[in-house]
Amino acid sequence: MNRPAAMHPVATSTAPSIRVLVADDHVTVREGLVAIIGRQPDMTVVAEAANGREAVTLWARHRPDLTLLDLQMPLLDGVRALEEIRQLDANARAVMLTTFDTDADIARAIKAGARGYLLKDAPREELLAGIRKVHAGETSIGPAIVAKLVAGISHEALTRREQEVLALLARGKSNKEIGTDLFISETTVKSHLRGIFTKLNVLSRTEAIAAASRRGLVQI
Repeated sequence: MNRPAAMHPVATSTAPSIRVLVADDHVTVREGLVAIIGRQPDMTVVAEAANGREAVTLWARHRPDLTLLDLQMPLLDGVRALEEIRQLDANARAVMLTTFDTDADIARAIKAGARGYLLKDAPREELLAGIRKVHAGETSIGPAIVAKLVAGISHEALTRREQEVLALLARGKSNKEIGTDLFISETTVKSHLRGIFTKLNVLSRTEAIAAASRRGLVQI
């Protein structure tokens, strides 16, 4: 009599879920991110934080594979939160997600150890790809950010005196007032302004202030 063949369980191989902590103080944005990530078969949201301090606390509790951090949050901003998280684990992986794209913001995030930097208006596919790349040990900087960094690198750096003139310009000072404050002549001020305009690739005082603000050189 023929014996029935032995039944063997069918082997299944599913990639382990990427455990993500989402930190954003805007509840609508946070809930949207949680929903997007939660629908992915290879990702799961383990915790949500409404501020930077809570993000650090929840990270210590859940030890996620990756943290998605908003740059601007109350109590502790994204960069400072990441610095504290990396004090707990130097290998902690994070993606900075923000509406801010000034050179200074990008530099702060990267210096703090962010492996990804994406704008909040980036396409959903770019966000998800960024999470996967950073989890895999790669870096992920959005195309718009890369273009901005390349543009910034291509610009000649301002001298210290040009930075001082630019700061006073952003405060609404006239050439005469700038000269008085810095103990230099108006002619010298105009010379520095020409250098600033050339390096920032602008034609007017207003454009210079706007360009400098975008690059994080001045606060207005």
